[in-house]
Amino acid sequence: MTDAVRTPLALPVFEAPVKVLIVIAPYYTSIAELQLTGAKSTLEGVGAIYEVIKVPGALEIPTAIGIARRHANHDGYVALGCVIRGETTHYGTVCAESNRGLTLLGMAGACIGNGILTVEDNGQALARADPAGMDKGGGAAAAALHLIAVTRHFGTPKGGIGFKPRGAAGPVAGNSKESAPI
Repeated sequence: MTDAVRTPLALPVFEAPVKVLIVIAPYYTSIAELQLTGAKSTLEGVGAIYEVIKVPGALEIPTAIGIARRHANHDGYVALGCVIRGETTHYGTVCAESNRGLTLLGMAGACIGNGILTVEDNGQALARADPAGMDKGGGAAAAALHLIAVTRHFGTPKGGIGFKPRGAAGPVAGNSKESAPI
């Protein structure tokens, strides 16, 4: 059996500008700064425009992305933060709920790169955050960029949820010539 080899995808090339929001929880400042350096470098590598907002912790990241999605115009989002296991069960709650929030937003169409580290100790966090190491901040930015590319590939959503645009005519129950009396 051979060892698995990591093969990251080449970053996408965009014809139109890309605007990304980085939402970061700098609870562990040194880790957050490394993640942010990696994310910015990746975004700058494709010429993306980005802005950064800070929130108190990992649990607030999905909420901030949801707010931005409703009130601003970004193509994608990069979620950065770090949760280090402590002595209580709070670690499991923060990891699960921040991930669940991001997943729900993603399933609703948000292009999110999840760079929230969930680790056992500071050493693991540093290894994953370091842009010269695992560069999980850069990886989260790359994931957002790939999802933006997928979204642009498929274009605007077709259909909708069953409603016609205002002013568009459609059949109304009971007034069609084909409908039989009940």
